[in-house]
Amino acid sequence: MKRQRIFLLFLLPAALLLRPGVLSAQTFDRETELRAEVGFLCDSLCAGRAFGSAGAQASTLYLLRQLRDAGLRTTVQSFSAGERIGHNVVAVTPGWYRRYIVVGAYFDAIGTLEGRIYPGADANASGVAALLALARELPACCRGEVGIVFVAFDGHNADLSGARAFLDGYRRQYPPALMVNLDLLGSSLAPVHAAQPDYLIALGGEPYRPALEAANRGPRLDLSYDYYGSDAFTDVFYRRISDQRWFLEAGIPAVMFTSGITEHTNKTSDTPSTLDYELLDRRIDLISAWLRAQL
Repeated sequence: MKRQRIFLLFLLPAALLLRPGVLSAQTFDRETELRAEVGFLCDSLCAGRAFGSAGAQASTLYLLRQLRDAGLRTTVQSFSAGERIGHNVVAVTPGWYRRYIVVGAYFDAIGTLEGRIYPGADANASGVAALLALARELPACCRGEVGIVFVAFDGHNADLSGARAFLDGYRRQYPPALMVNLDLLGSSLAPVHAAQPDYLIALGGEPYRPALEAANRGPRLDLSYDYYGSDAFTDVFYRRISDQRWFLEAGIPAVMFTSGITEHTNKTSDTPSTLDYELLDRRIDLISAWLRAQL
């Protein structure tokens, strides 16, 4: 295993040069970049990105490179969960601010079981691809007292340990006014209303409803503020099983954007070909416009 990890550390820079998603934003439009980034994270090199695995290390180095190339101040935060070590990738807008918005997406997934890779395209390469798009576009908007911390969380599948480690390690340095979580963001297979297939769920978004509706004038998505009309499932997904949990418990407001669980979630069939990249692109438009209004 140690030899495999050392090999990956040497292999990854060459692999990055070969992946189209690493090239500049001027070369590709956003939808093409989204496809490339999801494709890389679901590649056999990353082997399903299991927490603590060599594939997760490859993902960490890739994300560090991408966020650094976006002109952000970057660092890797290592933490332990049980006997395994995880790595958050933290990227901060240049300058100093009184408060910060934390925009996060987890990148670890199930990994490889019995020789079969669980690619984790929607869960959660889609959210990570959206995170990278926002990291390239939003920093120029930080001209007041509010900055942005972009975090690719590890350890989602280890009791949300990466999000907890980030909050414990960086809360004083980057006082969070708001946490925004991007979790399963690329599917169009589970619309809230059958007649409106272009949709987005914003759990915790009700206090920001006027600004969200304003941001939705361009994308024109079916925007919902609960999980398919169920109070119980809304509570589960918003307060218990995703990375905003620790922020909420610390009294920090949070909004979770998602397109919901589908028939492919956490299965080997969660592949890049199942995602709707045009719709993902429009969802990012909405989230980006809303975040600009918060700065």
